[in-house]
Amino acid sequence: MSSNIEASHSLLVKACAMVGLSATGAEPIRIGENALWRLLNGIVARISRPGQSTAARRELAVARWLHDCGVPAVRPLDHLPEPLDVDGNPVTFWHELPPHRPGRAADIAPLLHRIHELPVPDFPLGRLDPFVRLDFRIDGAATLNDSQRQWLRDRLAELQTAWLSLPPGLPTSVIHGDAWGGNVAVTPTTSYLLDFERASLGPPEWDLTATAVGYGTFGTVSDSEYDAFCEAYGADVMVWAGYQVLRNIRELRVTCFALQHAAADPTRHRAEAHYRLACLQGENGPRPWGWTAVS
Repeated sequence: MSSNIEASHSLLVKACAMVGLSATGAEPIRIGENALWRLLNGIVARISRPGQSTAARRELAVARWLHDCGVPAVRPLDHLPEPLDVDGNPVTFWHELPPHRPGRAADIAPLLHRIHELPVPDFPLGRLDPFVRLDFRIDGAATLNDSQRQWLRDRLAELQTAWLSLPPGLPTSVIHGDAWGGNVAVTPTTSYLLDFERASLGPPEWDLTATAVGYGTFGTVSDSEYDAFCEAYGADVMVWAGYQVLRNIRELRVTCFALQHAAADPTRHRAEAHYRLACLQGENGPRPWGWTAVS
C-alpha cells in the first residue's frame, strides 16, 4: 500500500471497530481528499478530511431527506445517525449502489430539477459560499510567481464583489453544490445522486453552470449533450444575465484546484494548472480551452 492508502486504511479499521463492522477484505474505491472504501455486505465507508464534521453531518441529513422526498440518492446506514470521529476525521457509512456508470449531462438534469423544486428542509443547510478555500489555495500554490499570485488575488476580490450583485434569476433553493456527472450513478433502471458535501441554499444556476462550463470552457460536453441537458432541465443557464459571473467563479475554482495539485506534484500537474491560469489571463484565445481533468 502507498502511505496515503495505509493511513486511510488505519482510520478505516478504527472506525469499523467502533461500530462493530469488519474491515477485513476492504477495498479502496477512491483515495483523495475524501476516501471511499468498499466493505463486505454491501457497505461503503467514507472518510472525510479533518475539520469536515459539519459537512459530514449535513451530507447524512441531506441524503435521508432526499430519500424521504422520493429523490433517488445514495443512502446512509440507518442505525448510524451521526458521523464517527476517528482521530479528527469524520467517518460515515453508506449502502453500496448497484453496478453503475458515471452520469452524463442529460442524466443529472432531471435530478437537479427535482431538487430545485423541493421545499427547504427543516434542518440547517447554510448558504452557498462559492469562494470557500480559494484564498488558501492561492496562498499555497507553490508553482506561482508573485505576479501570478497577485493576479489571482485580484481576480478573487473582483468576483467576490460581482457575486453580491447578481441579477435576478431562479428562486433560491436547495442546491447540490457539486453537480457534475461523477456525482451521478446510473444503473439500468435508476439514476442516483451522491456526494452532498456542498449541498446548501443558493441559486439553482450554480448547479447548472457546472455542465455549462464543461461545454463552454472545458469542451468536454458536446453540442448535442448540452442541448439534451437544457431540454431535460427546462432552461439554458448560459442565456441568463448572471451566467458570466458564475462561469468565471467556477473557472477560478477549478484553476485553483489544479494549482493545489501542482504544488503537491509539479511533474504531473504544473503544465495543466498554468495553462488554465494563462487562459484566464487571456493568453490562449476564446473558449473552449480544452482543459483536461486533474485528479
